[in-house]
Amino acid sequence: MSFCKWVSLIFVLNLFYQLPILSNSLDLAEIPKNFLSYAKKPEFFEWMVGVRRKIHENPELGYEEFETSKLIRDELEKMGIPYKHPIAITGVVGYIGSGKPPFVAIRADMDALAMQESVEWEHKSKNPGKMHACGHDAHVAMLLGAAKILQDRREDLEGTVVLVFQPAEEGGGGAKKMVDAGALENVDAIFGLHVSTDKPIGTVASRPGPLLAGSGFFEAIISGRGGHAAIPQHSIDPILAASNVIVSLQHLVSREADPLDSQVVTVAKFQGGGAFNVIPDSVTIAGTFRAFSTESFMQLKQRIEEVITGQAAVQRCNATVDFLEDTKPIFPVTVNSEDLHGHFLNVAGDMLGASNVRDMQPLMGSEDFSFYSEVIPGYFSFLGMKKENVKSVPGHSPFFTVNEDALPYGAALHASLAARYLLEYQPQVQSSQGELHDEL
Repeated sequence: MSFCKWVSLIFVLNLFYQLPILSNSLDLAEIPKNFLSYAKKPEFFEWMVGVRRKIHENPELGYEEFETSKLIRDELEKMGIPYKHPIAITGVVGYIGSGKPPFVAIRADMDALAMQESVEWEHKSKNPGKMHACGHDAHVAMLLGAAKILQDRREDLEGTVVLVFQPAEEGGGGAKKMVDAGALENVDAIFGLHVSTDKPIGTVASRPGPLLAGSGFFEAIISGRGGHAAIPQHSIDPILAASNVIVSLQHLVSREADPLDSQVVTVAKFQGGGAFNVIPDSVTIAGTFRAFSTESFMQLKQRIEEVITGQAAVQRCNATVDFLEDTKPIFPVTVNSEDLHGHFLNVAGDMLGASNVRDMQPLMGSEDFSFYSEVIPGYFSFLGMKKENVKSVPGHSPFFTVNEDALPYGAALHASLAARYLLEYQPQVQSSQGELHDEL
């Protein structure tokens, strides 16, 4: 590195933290530590908690996050952060820094789930049948916290941080709509995180390569001929046909897939009939399928349709299969950049200590962050928030709760990954059309 570049970087770091200028090394490790210390200040922490609780009280489903979006915009305006809105209906994209390359993005999802909250507390959901049961309210609060940290140091950012607040992660494919709307224009890399109830607070976990599975949905209507349960010979029983279909679908994983190539087919919906003694005319089944490579995923999709229609025909029924791609887009595999993995390990290790940065196995869950990492290098991680000696409740449960003590960690990690990226990398601006992944 040239002498001039060393001097420039040392000067930037000195502006960030009023650190003494180091004669022989750049103490980049101090950035995450200082950001975390800043985020833990009582007034900063209480502000994030307040934002999170406001969002929690007013959960909104995918593409309906109008009040959540307004809250985000109000907070950005208070900080003096310019933004674009609307993007993908309710999405917001903010900008901090020079407005010039390089550009790095940090992302939060902001939609809730269609379920009734069962946790009794002061800030319980006020919208019947809707709940933030996956932590997206915390994700928004942490990204706004990162925005405040970075905005306070905006003059020292060597590039631009892009804040991506996206709608409809829960099955709606909001990330894809954000990409299609140009939210990643000129962005070189993107980071995202998700709170985790089974990892201790003060820890993070991730891995390079495939992290989360690709996923899709299917719904099938199996039609027969209804009649009296006492004279089944005069009917064509769709319940029997659907039962055979469900058993046969499991054979796709147990007998057709390579045991080392993880796949899942789950039928989670079975509807048909309304009386104890009447065979119905039709039955509806629906579910999800998942795999860790594009090839395996598309093969599984093809075989699901073949098995449903074929097994229904064996039982003299007709079947139609819908993969619901218009309303529930297929999620690609979430793939973490190998290059960004090293960056994540360094930043998170400096903030939390190397022993608190943990490797994890791939999960069969899915995330629409995958739409971002399809087109530019991306990195997704899990932020621990498990309370000691408290039994954790997984996401998508009406009893799900957020440990708000994790908020400073998420805000500081977001801000540190972005700030250090701008200091350490001068990446080439990539095309918005990247290569698709086909891992494992």
